[in-house]
Order: sequence, then structure tokens, then C-alpha cells
Amino acid sequence: ILGEHLRICPQGYTCCTSEMEENFANKSRSEFEAMMKEAGRSVQTTLTAQHRSFDSYFQDLLNKSEKALYDAFPSMYGELYTQNMKVFKDLYSELRRYYRGSNINLEEALNEFWTRLLERLFKLMNPQYQITDEYLDCMVKHAEQHKPFGEVPRDLKMKATRAFIVARSYAQGFLVGSDVVKKVSQVSLSHECTRAIMKLMYCPHCRGMSSVKPCNNYCLNVVKGCLANQADLNTEWKYLMDSLMVVADRIDGPYNVDTVIGTIHMRISEAISNLQENKDSITAKVFQGCGNPRISTKGSSSEDKKRRGKVALEAKSSAQALEMLVLDAKGNLTALKTYWITLPSSLCSKKVMASSAADDKCWNGMTKGSYLPEVMGDGLANQINNPEVEVDITKPDMTIRQQIMQLKIMTNRLGNANIGNDVDFQDASDDMSGSGSGDSCPDDVCGKRLSKSPSTRQPETHAIPKQSGHGINGASSRSLPSAFLLLSVAFSAAQHLWR
Repeated sequence: ILGEHLRICPQGYTCCTSEMEENFANKSRSEFEAMMKEAGRSVQTTLTAQHRSFDSYFQDLLNKSEKALYDAFPSMYGELYTQNMKVFKDLYSELRRYYRGSNINLEEALNEFWTRLLERLFKLMNPQYQITDEYLDCMVKHAEQHKPFGEVPRDLKMKATRAFIVARSYAQGFLVGSDVVKKVSQVSLSHECTRAIMKLMYCPHCRGMSSVKPCNNYCLNVVKGCLANQADLNTEWKYLMDSLMVVADRIDGPYNVDTVIGTIHMRISEAISNLQENKDSITAKVFQGCGNPRISTKGSSSEDKKRRGKVALEAKSSAQALEMLVLDAKGNLTALKTYWITLPSSLCSKKVMASSAADDKCWNGMTKGSYLPEVMGDGLANQINNPEVEVDITKPDMTIRQQIMQLKIMTNRLGNANIGNDVDFQDASDDMSGSGSGDSCPDDVCGKRLSKSPSTRQPETHAIPKQSGHGINGASSRSLPSAFLLLSVAFSAAQHLWR
């Protein structure tokens, strides 16, 4: 029949009614959006699998270290351990909460652990004296110069902080990448794109050419026009993939999580041994600086005078497993780097089943023949002269611009982690971890110390990460106010987007 009633397809002779054309338009729209989601799900699956692998490996390292401590310390230290179990449990709880993203200052949490442990052990090793809270405060003030635990606290703080910073940033990076893909893949097609996709995929049917495939370059122009905003993710997406690969090298290199996390229990044991071996000289120095405490009227407690037998502490290395994890991750990240700009080609070749570029017997939008217009570049700015899709380059999609910002923020976090600087994460796991320290501590001294030097701060409510001011060596760096950082990031993003 004559096609004067057609609104999208060429108005020559046709076998489509208006209703059929409308049905084809709806069908092409739903099919194309399904293609987008399917392609996105593949990327999401890859990224979440990488997160799951690393998360499982890291949590297993921490669990094994904690279990080794619980298994060996009762035999090694007797009441020095059994009367202080909560101090050790709280440490591992804080470490887990930090890794999961809670807004905890890791250096303060480690300092708090050593302070609480020293207070408890000093009282247990000097049961003949009345050690008051005020006396403990004085002892703690002198602890830095006496180094009762040797160099272990300083060394562990530096290494553990680095390892935890890169580990949690690395794990978070995969989740952010997956979330960005999910949100972007759900962006609906515009009215102009719906018409262009219909013309590409189903207008041949209305001309009686259902077996004729679209010309490849024609397909590319349509899809590049429809996915112009998505292609603008490319730069920041590549930065995120590259940053994850750099941090992966840190995890398996200078900040090796296998070596550091898997040996925390051994370092704590080493520290307690240092205190025991130097008990007399340390006690004498404390007495000299803080005065002699009163003799206790209760007499000696049942504190163990000696170890109950030395138990060999071991850390089973899983370095090979870590190396394989990193290699697998880097391979997948490399493959995903160009995802957004290769998506049109992928959809045209695999989903739309476009014909080859040189084919002169393909569907060119009007009839069977060759397609002459040149292929447009990638991104919104390059669609100004797209012959197939009318794209308003002055109105970028705000959902996608927000996701570009999320990529920038995550890349910034990874960059900081790469040089050992901590970044505050918005707290997303406090309500599910339920294992913080301090609130339920029954000991008066414990409560007193926690109130003086809290290791947990209130979560930030802004989405932009704030520099915590704690570097890898514990040196504080200047911290910018949240509002200033928000403005500066927004300004740089605006410059990037509108260049």
C-alpha cells in the first residue's frame, strides 16, 4: 500500500499500517534498551566478581590472624591474655569496620589499642601496687619515650594503615564501577533516538526487506548518537580502571596485604614479649617519672609470673593466591577500559547484526544500497552534525554527568590510597557491622580512655570525600573544609564537561 500514513519509515510503498509502525517503534525501543542492560550486566558481573574475590581473600586473611591469636595467646600469656580478651576483639572489630567503609580514623584506633593494652598489662604485671586512673594517665604520657612495646606499634601502624587504605579503596573501586554501569545502563532513550532505532531496525520490514541488514556505518551513527552521553564517561572510566590497576600493584607490592594483615597477631605477640622482657626497666622509668604508687593492701593477684610455654606463631603465606588475584583483576580491567567507546561497535556487530562497511546491498535508512555519510566521533560534542539522530549537545544527561562525578571521586580516593593517604568514606556499614568498641566495655579504665581519645568519628554526610589529614607516617596534612572541596571539585568538573 502507499505509505503516506507512515511517520518514521520512508513513505514509499509499504506493507506496514500506522499501528504496525507504532508497534515496531515500541518493540525496537524495548529491544535496544534490553541490549544496553545486557551489555551493562556483563560488565557489572565482571566487576562484582573481582570485588568478591578480593573481599573474600582479605577477610580470610584477617579472620585467620584473629583465630591464630585466640588459639595461641591463652597458652603463651595466660591471664595477660584472658583478662584482656576484649581489647584484642575490639581491635579486630575496628579493623573490619574500617575496611567495610566506616568513618573510623585507623591511626587513632591503633593508638587506642596500644594504650588500652599497656594500661591493662601494666596493672597486671604490678599487682602489688594500687594503680589509679590518674597514675595510668601519667604512665601513658611517658610511654612514647619509654617505648614499652619496642618499635612494633610505630611499625605496625605505618604498614597496617597503608595496607588497609589500599585494600578498602581497591574493594570500593570495583563496587563504584559496577554501580556506575548499572545506573547508566538504565538511562531511557530519547524520543529522537526511539525514531532512529526504529528506522534502523524495523523500517526494512515495512519495505519488504526483512532479510536486509543495516549498513554498519549507518548503525554506528545511530548508536553513537543515541549513546553520545554514555561515551562521555570514557575518560573518567579509563582513569578509574588505570587507578585500580596501579593500586593492585601496591596491594601485591610495597603495601603487601598478605604480609601485613596475615601477621598482625605475630606483631602483637612480639610487642607483648618486648614489654615482658623489659618489665623491670620500664616499671622503674615509670616510677621515676610518675612517682611510686601505693602498695596494695590486697597483696599479689594471681597474675602469671611466667609464660605457660612458648607456642610458635606462624603466618601461612597466601602470596601466590594474591598474585593470581591481581593478575586476573588487571586482565579484566584492561579489557574494560574502552567499554564506553567500543559499545556502539559491539552493539552493531553482535546485537543489531549490521552488514559490513563495504556492503552496497545493506539497509541505509531509505532503501537497499550503500551508506555514504561519514561516521561521527565519540561523545556528545561530536554529534552536532549526526545525519541520523537529532542530538541537542547543549543539554547533557544529568544522570550520566552525576556518574562521571562519582568516577572522579573514586579515582581521587584511589590516587590518595596509592600514596598512602587516607580518605574518609561515607559510612555505609555501621548499621550492619554492629561490632564497634568501647560502648560495652565494662572496665572503668577502658571507658575512661575511650572517652578521652575516641577512635570513631561521626560519619560525614556529604558525598565528596574529605582528606582526613593522616598520611602514611602519621603526619597531619592540612584538611580542606567540606564546602570548599565540594565547590572545587564541582568547578573542575564543570570545566571538564563544558570544554
